[in-house]
Amino acid sequence: MSDIVWITEQDVVSLLSLPEAIEALRVGLREEAAGRAENMVKTHVIWGDYATMHAIGAVFEGKGVAGTKTWAHTPGGAMPLLVIIDSNDGSVLAIIEAFALGQMRTGGISGLATSLMAKADARRMAMIGAGKQSMTQIAAVAAVRPLDRIAIWSPTAAKREQLAAKTEDALGIEAIAAATLEEALDGAEVVTLATRATTPFLKSSMLPRGVHLNAVGAITPERAEFEYDLLDRAAVIAADSVPQARKLSREFNEAFGADEDGWKHVRPLSELVAEEATRSADADLSVFKAMGMGISDLSLGFTILKLAQAAGLGRVIPSPVRISPRLTKSSNEGS
Repeated sequence: MSDIVWITEQDVVSLLSLPEAIEALRVGLREEAAGRAENMVKTHVIWGDYATMHAIGAVFEGKGVAGTKTWAHTPGGAMPLLVIIDSNDGSVLAIIEAFALGQMRTGGISGLATSLMAKADARRMAMIGAGKQSMTQIAAVAAVRPLDRIAIWSPTAAKREQLAAKTEDALGIEAIAAATLEEALDGAEVVTLATRATTPFLKSSMLPRGVHLNAVGAITPERAEFEYDLLDRAAVIAADSVPQARKLSREFNEAFGADEDGWKHVRPLSELVAEEATRSADADLSVFKAMGMGISDLSLGFTILKLAQAAGLGRVIPSPVRISPRLTKSSNEGS
């Protein structure tokens, strides 16, 4: 077994940009569409004040790697780690500090969905939510559409104003802190939701015709961002992982429940990638639901590992040496 490489946040950011992450995701989802990549459906547990422990994973059979990412989202923060494993002998190839990777994965998958589902000339975006994921969500949409205006709304005025200023500084695109949700949505062509809402706040009537919606915040059943009847207007509905949406999305389960015919309208994003899909001119709404999936994390992690190896980055950790467990106490224990 070879030594393990520990790849830091700083290494991750130096090796991969957000636009490059979108393309790495496109490659990974093509593998899924071709049947050469498979997800491990997310498992999670909730405790306290909505703290959550998550584990997701995937295998790329053609590339000889598997991977799992785990993290605890707590009021005090989170420190996700992605472990990349040789799928042939089970050895650990790398451990990647995965906070920035996760932000690029979550933003990048919205960018990829937007590239396939939104109007080609969409120029106005509404970003709903101003938390840790919001900047990469905005930048990912800006990477695939010629945005010239971004409206930002969150319940906290200071946060939306800070995000608007940060967006203008980072991307050079006009950004406004909207006073109300309705103001932010007015004229929007791409809308991204990245909140921790537990009560749906987005109504179907709030969205003008022609909008593409990315819903990325409600990834566990106690959370919901949009009223489920909004899906009735959608010409195309996609999810990064349909099985995870069935298991964990309250919005989708309220819409479809046990209706198997209804669930047939929810397409894996990988299918749209394989088809190189474009938006129909007469589409009313399109909706993308991001749950977070192992194929996405492993797509970026495998790319980062190859780049780190080529650049000589990462801290080498000796591979573990196996030793049998002690089956009895030593003579001086318990005396």
